[in-house]
Amino acid sequence: MNSGCESGRRTWLARNRVTVIAAGAIVAYAIFVEWVWGWQHLLAQWTKIGLGHGVAALALLVATYFIRGYRIYDYFPMETAGRFLALFRVTQVHNLLNIMLPFRTGETSFPLLMRSEFSIPLARGTSALLVMRLLDLHALLTVAALGVVLAHGSGAAWAFWAAALVAPLPVFLLKDRVVALARRLLPAKLDRIVEELNAGLPGTTGAFLRAWAMTILNWAVKVLVLAWVLAIMGVAPLAACFGGALGGELSSVLPMHAPAGVGTYPAAIAAGAVSFGAGTDRATLAQLAGAGVNAHLLIIVSAVAGTMLSMFLNRRP
Repeated sequence: MNSGCESGRRTWLARNRVTVIAAGAIVAYAIFVEWVWGWQHLLAQWTKIGLGHGVAALALLVATYFIRGYRIYDYFPMETAGRFLALFRVTQVHNLLNIMLPFRTGETSFPLLMRSEFSIPLARGTSALLVMRLLDLHALLTVAALGVVLAHGSGAAWAFWAAALVAPLPVFLLKDRVVALARRLLPAKLDRIVEELNAGLPGTTGAFLRAWAMTILNWAVKVLVLAWVLAIMGVAPLAACFGGALGGELSSVLPMHAPAGVGTYPAAIAAGAVSFGAGTDRATLAQLAGAGVNAHLLIIVSAVAGTMLSMFLNRRP
């Protein structure tokens, strides 16, 4: 009888392992936020700004998580068919771990979770993650640069921006040549790894364009929301708002990431805003520091809210 109970518990854990990880991450995150800032302080800050603005910004940021989820759903159509909510939960757990852990070590959770939940080989999941992160970096820079071009753009600036926007496509079209070269140069025993890595790349130009479009849309919404929030908090000029949003998000996608982005994210917002035209006097820097902390808290709350929503939508008996 005991062996049956133990077997049942193991079966339940096997079926709900991602939910258990998600719940543990949320609890750890909530404790961490209370320890560093305090939830009461967080809510008080947003009450000063305007609860309506905060709720609207939070809803838009959570919406970007569905865009990210659909990007991966379309990226692995055979493996994830009919299981979008399960995939959404995986992407939210990965996002939460990525924010919590330092130096982007949370990225390792993506291929592990995709193998556990969808039986996708590690090499394939890692290859897909690398492609998506390169697209993320390109989209983030492109979207943020749009704010600068809109504020100070000339004909040459618009031409350069348009060329940068379409740059990933010719790079992708070289994929087959690069894979063929790898097969020729690498030992035969690595052929299987090369095949798995190649399988993690978009199979067709159409698949690549869809992933690219979803990436641009995701970052466009996120950068615009963050720039809007910074503008509400008094950051000026408009280019500085986009610069601040770019700085903060760059600190979260590059390896220089502290646990939960504490210190690094607000500092990167201030540095980005100053680089794009914000003042450097003491009063302005103090304002930038406060705006950076509040924007960072918004990102943190949206990550927790997205993960809790994914667990609610994908409840299991």
